[in-house]
This record gives sequence, C-alpha cells and structure tokens, in this order.
Amino acid sequence: METTSTFAALLAPLQKAVASEGYTQPTPIQVQAIPHLLAGRDLLGCAQTGTGKTAAFTLPLLQRLTEMNHRTEPGKPLALILTPTRELAAQIGDHLKVYGQHLRIRHTAIFGGVGQHPQVKALQRGCHVVVATPGRLEDLIQQGHLRLNRVTYFVLDEADRMLDMGFIPAVRRIISQLPARRQSLFFSATMPPVVAKLATDLLREPARITIDPGQPTVERIGQKLCFVDRENKDALLLDILANPQTERVLVFSRTKHGADRVVKKLTRAGIHSAAIHGNKSQSCRTAALHHFRSGTTRVLVATDLAARGIDVDGITHVINYDLPEEPETYVHRIGRTARAGAMGDSVSFCAARERDLSRAIERTIGKTITVDTGHAFHSDMAQNAQGAAARPEPRGGFRAARPRRRPKAKGGVRMDGSSTRQPRGRNGSRSSTRRSYAG
Repeated sequence: METTSTFAALLAPLQKAVASEGYTQPTPIQVQAIPHLLAGRDLLGCAQTGTGKTAAFTLPLLQRLTEMNHRTEPGKPLALILTPTRELAAQIGDHLKVYGQHLRIRHTAIFGGVGQHPQVKALQRGCHVVVATPGRLEDLIQQGHLRLNRVTYFVLDEADRMLDMGFIPAVRRIISQLPARRQSLFFSATMPPVVAKLATDLLREPARITIDPGQPTVERIGQKLCFVDRENKDALLLDILANPQTERVLVFSRTKHGADRVVKKLTRAGIHSAAIHGNKSQSCRTAALHHFRSGTTRVLVATDLAARGIDVDGITHVINYDLPEEPETYVHRIGRTARAGAMGDSVSFCAARERDLSRAIERTIGKTITVDTGHAFHSDMAQNAQGAAARPEPRGGFRAARPRRRPKAKGGVRMDGSSTRQPRGRNGSRSSTRRSYAG
C-alpha cells in the first residue's frame, strides 16, 4: 500500500481533522488496515497499543457511516466498539470526537463506575457509534435501553485482555446479538488459543495484519534492572525521581494497597503523584489521567488492570516498583514509553523474592537486562537469590490465622455460658441464625 495514498483515500472532513492533529504520515498499521476497511473487509489485527490502531479503525468507521447516511434510532447504534476497560473506552470516544469533528456522527461511551442516566439519555437521542465495556453494555441491554440489531460495524479491541479479565463469555453473548451481515474487526496483542478460536468464529475471510509481533520496539527503550531489598524500594524510587530527566513517570505496583502506599510516600516527599486502580471511582481515575496527561501530576502509580488502555504520549520512564507475576505483562508495561518514535526508559526493582520473576522475564524477551549496580541501594542478596529465597511469596504474604475455636459445649451450654440451642421460629421449628456475607 502506498503510504502517501492512505490518508488521501479519506473524505475531505476526515483529512482536515487528521491534519489539524498534526499527523502527516500514517503508521504501518494504518497503511495496511485502512484500505481493507474502506473496502468493507473483516480484519484480524495483531497489534499492541501505541501502534496507531485506534485511528486505523475509527477513521474508516467514520467514513463508512458518513457514506451510508443512515438515520439513527433510539437505542439502536449502527456501530459497536467493545473494549475491556473504562479508560480505553473513554479514549476511543475522544478519538471519535476529534476525527469526527467535521462530520454529523454522534457517539457515546458506555462503561461502569459512573451513573448510567447520562448514558441512557444519549442512547435515547440516537447514536451512530457506541463504545462500551462488556458489563455495562449487557446491563443496558437487559434493561431494554439498547438493542444491537442494527449494528453493521463491530470492533473487538484488546481481545487478549478480555480473556485476562474474564470477559470472553460476555463477549460471546454480545456477539450472538449482532446481525449476521456486518463488518467485524478483531484486535489483540497476543493470540492465545481461546482468543484465536474467538477470532475464527467472529470473522469471515479477514485481512490479516501483524505489527511488531510479540514485543514493542524494545530497541527504543532503555531497560535497567536494580537489585534492592524490599524495605529500600521507596528510597530508591525517590532517588530516581530526584533526577529532573524523569519528567513523566508511570510506576507499576502489584497491588492496589501498594499503589496507594507509594503515592503517600511520594506526596510526603513533595512529588505530585496519583494512584489509579480498581478501588478508585471513575471520576477519580479520569481526573488522575487528565492531570497526568497535562503534566500537573508527574507520577502516576497504577496496577496492571487499571493501566490497561492508558495511552499517554511523552511518558519518559516506566518504573516497575514490583515485578509482574506474568513475564508477558512486563512487555506490556514497558511499551507505555517510547511512543510515536520517541525514546524511553524502564527501570525494574527486583527484591530477593522477585529474582525468579526477573529470570522469567529475561527468558521471555530473549535478552539479559542491564543491571545497575551503581545505585546507593544495590543488594547482592537480591541479585544472588536462589531456590526458595528467590520465589515470590504466596498472595497475601502470610498464611491466614486460624479462627479461634469456641469452648466445647456440655449439656446444651457452652463453657462460656452461651446456649447451643437455636431459637425456635413461629412454627416451632429450629431456624438458622447464619447470615450471608452480604447480609
């Protein structure tokens, strides 16, 4: 495909919107995907975030909807984009707003964590495009606010993360409600068997595109490994952030509690930071991302699931405060930097109990990560950990304490004086006094 002709094939209002954003050269996935999509073909794309795939499917979508010129009906969108996270749904909605600014195409984003009333009102007004997460989408379908019988353009984005988050059954239920005649697009960074089977069931003779298979452009990412005792991780993080070149930093924590704790430490040190994870309300998550993008917040501390869908240009450093349990997740994490041809750096902290994780990561990426022994908190014990000392602690860290046994009963009375007999109900039968956890 000719690079120069990719954007030239778009309608004039779309070309104008693209130019106003400063984009002159399409990315490889846009060069390969846009002609097929404008021709109405199904597409199977193996591509990660940061490759320009959102524009690759939203630009043809806007063009085809404009050319069809179909009227909207309340609660019956013409296009559906399904994503795994709220953040990604909101970002795709932003792209539709920017690229469709000169068109009469209405869209709305539907996701949980916020009240549904504004979303229902938008559906009632009539939308061409709905961008949604599976949970809230199914809720609104079950409530009768939404039907999918007019969808002619369907996008399933980040299918592998749908699998990670347990959404595949919901995705299949949603697909079963779509019309048989439609154009379907399927994007996934990796292709495990369950995801590959879903793609086969969904697509018809698709065009196949693979961009940077398996890994981001690691040659543009400087990777360092810092061996450090767990109790010194905070001090090492502050030491790294003392360097003014760490301008916009994304820090990964394994747990929500850990993310909050890191933010408290940074705030006490006078560093503008925020945490983003599943326990945060959607308004807090949206505000944290906005301040991170604008530069008001210098450091964003995130868990892996919450970070999925974060597409922020200009991240100078990714810091793995905790190493991920799955080595493939490391590849996703460091790919948050070095976007759009820029350079970036990743720094990974490794305590003794994470040593096996670091070895697994190196096997996965096929290279040895450079070890930084020059920092003030280097730990030989962490670097040389072997056997049980190098294995991660079980989730929770410690074995849960056994519940205390109540004193044995004698003759219907416990040693503490309480009765073992259950109270009788109105009909004279014994009634259970157990309560559910929700009760």
